[in-house]
Formats: sequence, structure tokens, C-alpha cells
Amino acid sequence: MIKAALALLAASVIAPPQATAATLDDTDFARLSAAQIVVLGESHDNPAHHAFQAEMVDRLAPKAVIYEMLTADQAALVEPRLIDDMALLEEKLGWNASGWPDFAMYYPIFKASQTARVYGAAVPRDAARQAMQDGLAIAFGEDAGIFGLLDDLAEDQQTAREALQMTAHCDALPANLLPAMVDVQRLRDARLAQVALQALDETGGPVVVITGNGHARTDWGMPATLARARFGAKVVSVGQGEDNQAPTGDFDVLVMSPQVQRDDPCLAFRTQ
Repeated sequence: MIKAALALLAASVIAPPQATAATLDDTDFARLSAAQIVVLGESHDNPAHHAFQAEMVDRLAPKAVIYEMLTADQAALVEPRLIDDMALLEEKLGWNASGWPDFAMYYPIFKASQTARVYGAAVPRDAARQAMQDGLAIAFGEDAGIFGLLDDLAEDQQTAREALQMTAHCDALPANLLPAMVDVQRLRDARLAQVALQALDETGGPVVVITGNGHARTDWGMPATLARARFGAKVVSVGQGEDNQAPTGDFDVLVMSPQVQRDDPCLAFRTQ
């Protein structure tokens, strides 16, 4: 369901803006430079958001870059020689079959991180299905409690998360599926946090995380999960908006880029 929604979103982009990266002032960039882990959010289909991420990776020169879009097995395939060849890297990663938007938008990030160790934090589909069927703790495995997966969410947060899932899926989900969709989102946040800490421990940092705005939000996304797992870790999260419309949630730093012109992604649901 999530991959299908991503594919629908990618297909709905009809006129991408010029991929001109947003800029940070010296104060905000200093905050990123002082962090151990920098989380760079995005709207997946906005080329300008990826241009900003590539610029930040180039300037920060992290020791590790984590991609929400890659599994651990895919990340292990990324070698410096492959990064010089976009078509070959795209083929090795099987990107075209992944449901993510055009690889050309992400490739500059790989180029900018050519000397960094690449990590993948994607939750495989079988693990996502297991979370929906058997619960978060079983799907995540060891250390589920460290990342807060043994605890229920506060009622107001659970309600808000379910409402966001319904909206994100064009009000087309059965209501009884919403709690499971929230669980999958929590699983993804926890995996991102787990891999970020692994990368920090293995490389010494700094670490950059490439992920969607929904995971980057500090109030209940990956940074909140990470803070629970390791109190005191220096994390700065950047949310990327469009045309002065901020993404939903809280972020340490906000940047704005031109909005992508999109078809209505829910049109297909309404015409069925």
C-alpha cells in the first residue's frame, strides 16, 4: 500500500520545478555542523529538496549517509566505482522496481557522499507485513523496548497519526487498518533510529539521514525515537517545505523550495 502510494505520487508530478537548492544561513548551518546526526527531510518528488540534501551532504562531509530508500542489502552494493556511473548504480540497486521517484533526483546525493559509508534503513515488505499481523515487537526484534515499541502511544497521538494515515491514503483505507499503518510508520522510525546509532558508533560520525519529512519530524518521528534510545545524542532535523508551506510536525530547522506542480494524487481513487 505504501509503495503503491509512492508510485502514484511520483506519477502525478507533471512539471518539476528547477532543482535549485534552498540555502541555510550561517547560524543554522553551524547547528548542523555541530550535530552528530543530521536528519534531512524531503518531499520525495521534489527535485529541489534533493538538491538541498546533496548540497548539505557535500558541505558536511559526513562519515556515513543513511537512506530510508535502501535496504541493508542494497546499501552493501554501493561502491565508489558504481557511484561514478548513474545508470549502473540505478540498475544494481533495482531502483526502477522500488516505487521511489526518479533516481536522477537522488543520484547527486550519492555523488556528494562518495567518500561516506552508505547504510540502508528501509523496512522490507515482509517485516512491514509482520508488524501489521504480529505486532511491532516481533517485527523489530531485539531492542524493541529500547526504541519504544513495547509501549502504546498516547491516545491523542494515536488518533492524530491515524488521521494523517487516512489523509495520506486519500481517505481510501478501511478504518480498521489505520492502527496497523501507524505501527508500520513507528517501525520505520525505529529502524531509522537504530541504523543511525549503528552508523554513529561504527564511524564516529557525523551521520546524515536522508528521509521523508514525516520521519524527520522531531515531535514523534525518528529523532524522537532516537532520543529515547540514546539520551544526549546531538541530533538536528531539517524539514523541507514548499512555497512557504511548512511540512506537518516540528523540526529544528525549516527550509523552503518551490512547489512541485502535481496532478491530484487522489483522482485515481475517486474514479474507481
